[in-house]
Amino acid sequence: MNSTKLRLLFAAMALATLTLSGCGSIESAAQDDCTSIGWQIGSPGYNDCYKARLYERKLDYSLPPGDKPSPSLL
Repeated sequence: MNSTKLRLLFAAMALATLTLSGCGSIESAAQDDCTSIGWQIGSPGYNDCYKARLYERKLDYSLPPGDKPSPSLL
């Protein structure tokens, strides 16, 4: 491969890495949900809120029963 192709490949990989790292995680989203409504991290109310929001978000991102994941095109 010549250097131009390597540079393009490197740029594409760097862009993909930055894009995916900006997504965050289910855990951080659940934490943001609870702190945004005023719960203090570590309080009993926060812990209950966090567990509930984490469960809800995992349900949101899980596959429906009986559905099989399709293979990635990448």
